Amino acid sequence: MEDPRASADLIIKNAGQLLTCSRDAGDLIGLIPDGWVAVGKDKIVAIGGEKDVRPYMTERTTVLDAAGKVVMPGFVDCHTHVVFGGTRAEEYCARLETDDLEELRRRGVPMGIMVTLSATRGLPEDILFEQSAERVRRMVISGTTTLESKSGYSLNIEGEMRQLRINKALAEAFPIDISSTFLGAHGWAPEMTKESYMDMLIKDMIPEVGKSGLAEACDIWCDAGHYEAEECRKILEAGREHGMEPKIHAGAYSYIGGEDLAAEMKMYSADHLNYTPVSALEKLAKSGVAGVVLPGIDFAVNHPLFFDPRPMYEAGLELGMATNCCPGCWCTSMPFIIALACRQHRMSPARALRAATYGGARALRREKEVGSLEVAKQADILILGIPTYEDIAYRLGDNPVETVIKSGKISVRNNAIVA
Repeated sequence: MEDPRASADLIIKNAGQLLTCSRDAGDLIGLIPDGWVAVGKDKIVAIGGEKDVRPYMTERTTVLDAAGKVVMPGFVDCHTHVVFGGTRAEEYCARLETDDLEELRRRGVPMGIMVTLSATRGLPEDILFEQSAERVRRMVISGTTTLESKSGYSLNIEGEMRQLRINKALAEAFPIDISSTFLGAHGWAPEMTKESYMDMLIKDMIPEVGKSGLAEACDIWCDAGHYEAEECRKILEAGREHGMEPKIHAGAYSYIGGEDLAAEMKMYSADHLNYTPVSALEKLAKSGVAGVVLPGIDFAVNHPLFFDPRPMYEAGLELGMATNCCPGCWCTSMPFIIALACRQHRMSPARALRAATYGGARALRREKEVGSLEVAKQADILILGIPTYEDIAYRLGDNPVETVIKSGKISVRNNAIVA
């Protein structure tokens, strides 16, 4: 596991546990005891034991000693709505006491996506950037090196384009790669009918976003009361025609066929999957579409049906996992999401870690560049101040990340961004 043409600018040595998370790892995480990894420029040039890596060391090599620690790929947070304005703390706290919507309305509690839409539309672009940047900063410190970020809280062309511009600005401001997604079909504008909004979306918004080059993917919410499967087809086909690959929110609160459409269209991913039947899971796996599960939102909303990963794995589905950072699930920590997945959904720590790294990269079609530690891949590496990877699941609410290496450069040390 080495590249004979390269020397190392950086070497991490003596890792108590080195996790490669490679695609074919028999244990899912590719654990190497007493592991070493060498980085040349922005790529991994060697990985394995001391004998595999030491030949790449020169007098100019920076050496980090990870004795007694865990070294692993950076987290790939493959589903977020991190660019939004305002807060829904009042709604969240009110719903801790009751889920009776009539009672909440009687109290005058503002609820739902339209609260966020109003807050986001009303903010100047620089303030919206600042609010979003604080969340991204926390993500970086918690070990996220690749992030997906959706629009969807404006539902008009000006606001959606603004959210996508902020995605680009965030990627330039922080040591993180951002996969930008257009989610103009998160709902429809309250001042329009669904039909007239869909017409505008397909004829005006999607072509404009596609022309801008600000989004690589087009997403939609397929659920009862939202968009039907055939409506999703029309919108996502239009997105693909304008250079944006499809992905879909499906099975969150009902099964209406979005997952089957995802398999048919060979989308990037199908996300949520709480109500997805085994037959649809098998179609997704056969078509090579990744599933994305979201433990944070199930916890935050006290979901009536937590997703169950077991039939997903039995169907052969590769799973990604994400924070789903959004106004209804204000979470920026992938370690916390891993802990939730293990305790709340009975995922093993190994399965959860794979989903948070390689699986997330699969969901973004970036598995050839990130998500695992392999020669010639991008050097996105974490050093965790814990003795075993299982401690990520065990140490609830802790941030185990001591050091983040992004594209071969140290970007985080001791809870601070340094590059």
